Amino acid sequence: TAHRFASAVAPSSGAPRRWGSRFNVPPSAEHVARPVGVCSMLRLPIQASAEGLDAAFVGVPLDTGTSNRPGARFGPRQIRAESAMVRRYNASTGAAPFDSLLVADVGDVNVNLYNLPDSCRLIRESYQKIVASGCVPLTLGGDHTITYPILQAVAEKHGPVGLVHVDAHTDTGDKALGEKIYHGTPFRRCVDEGLLDCSRVVQIGIRGSSYAPDPYKYCRDQGFRVVLAEECWLKSLVPLMGEVRRQMGDKPVYISFDIDGLDPAYAPGTGTPEIAGLTPAQALEIIRGCKGLNIVGCDLVEVAPMYDASGNTALLGANLLFEMLCVLPRVKTM
Repeated sequence: TAHRFASAVAPSSGAPRRWGSRFNVPPSAEHVARPVGVCSMLRLPIQASAEGLDAAFVGVPLDTGTSNRPGARFGPRQIRAESAMVRRYNASTGAAPFDSLLVADVGDVNVNLYNLPDSCRLIRESYQKIVASGCVPLTLGGDHTITYPILQAVAEKHGPVGLVHVDAHTDTGDKALGEKIYHGTPFRRCVDEGLLDCSRVVQIGIRGSSYAPDPYKYCRDQGFRVVLAEECWLKSLVPLMGEVRRQMGDKPVYISFDIDGLDPAYAPGTGTPEIAGLTPAQALEIIRGCKGLNIVGCDLVEVAPMYDASGNTALLGANLLFEMLCVLPRVKTM
């Protein structure tokens, strides 16, 4: 069985190619049953490090920074499981990521569930190695705390980065219960440390009740563009993303996508759901609208599978990560 599986995954399997066979390619369900094999992202090979890869999927199973419902520690595992439905080519955009980049799943960061600052250290050190290798990380979260140490590592190499941030919340709080690190503060900490190019930060899908009469003042004072969910209702976001591309220019950009940016009707499996959010179609418009940008990293966070027995939230997460892979620099189109 192991031999048959390996043969089906190997480049010699006779699966269709467009630009050659030196890349890792997800096996086709026409040849290998979806439940077969070790559970990896997109059923890609698993390797111990990012050395030699153009892009890597990385799990960060941490949820000790959550403020409401826990469970995002199980997000990476469930996203991987649901990713078995995702195929090789993006038939809508023509993107052929597996004919363009060498991609693999490099497993999970071994976080410390009992110490959030120590987990941040472990994440930062892991991503320093990934980024130093020249690999673009695509992260399976985990709660949104993880973006802070990831951006520490990314900015260490690339300097302050632009940010396309999809979320119901701005995540720019200063502290809660006396703590300055949790999933409501990552972008405040990033500003404090100069990790963001604040003139190139856009936050999309923001909504919900607040503790202050002007909850977005801090963001706007930093120069962030805040696009409220109400501004997105019942319309295409293609024009918005044209503006975002002009704003980002050709400098490094990071994409951070909190699944609660979507309406909980589509993505109930998350810890801090807010009504009246984005649709999956709008999520695709946002990510596809990033094509052509100098993307140096991406994450998809806050999937908490136990609140969605259908698996649809994790399925959405898996597809959105695939779409992020499809818009990375150097991905060819058919």
